Amino acid sequence: MTAAGVFASEKKPAGSHHIVPLVRAPNGAPVIGFAGWSGSGKTTLVTQVVAALTAKGWNIAVVKHAHHMSDIDHPGKDSWRHRHAGARQVVVASPRRWAVIHENQAGEPMLSELLAALQPCDLVLVEGYKRAAIPKVEVWRGETFGPPLWSEDAWVFAVATTPDLRAKLSCNRLMLPLENPEAIAMAVIDLVSGGTIGVKTEAIFTR
Repeated sequence: MTAAGVFASEKKPAGSHHIVPLVRAPNGAPVIGFAGWSGSGKTTLVTQVVAALTAKGWNIAVVKHAHHMSDIDHPGKDSWRHRHAGARQVVVASPRRWAVIHENQAGEPMLSELLAALQPCDLVLVEGYKRAAIPKVEVWRGETFGPPLWSEDAWVFAVATTPDLRAKLSCNRLMLPLENPEAIAMAVIDLVSGGTIGVKTEAIFTR
């Protein structure tokens, strides 16, 4: 990985670059966020980027923030019965996968707590948590959904948007084609691998 570098807008000359630190989870994996207003298409893009990175052999973990979460198990199932009997943690395991269902007695956990719970992986993608201090790609579809985050958030290093908005949006961030998730996946690879998009420093996420 290069010792220094920039996330540079394709449209901006040298000297107007925006620099953010690369952040790692406690397991050592780089952390990249995807943020944007509701309805902007974050989940669709993250799903496509995960598929593109997985096809290249990357071991990906995803942390997703949900404002309203329904039960992930269902009435009558054994795990549901254990939880409703009073268990605050239920681990469900099978030959294919396992899951932990944890009741939040002390309120919503911090992102750092969730990152600390992850098993080893190559990269963590975070959907939501738009105010977190992690490098972020903003998914932006125009003022109809809300004002751009990058103008107020120094952690936004890139803006993924549509061709018409890219043509008229002026900012010192990397401009990414929302219609081309493969290109966005490659930009993420460049970021974490020290390619053409570099980083200034590295930090462990603790907030």
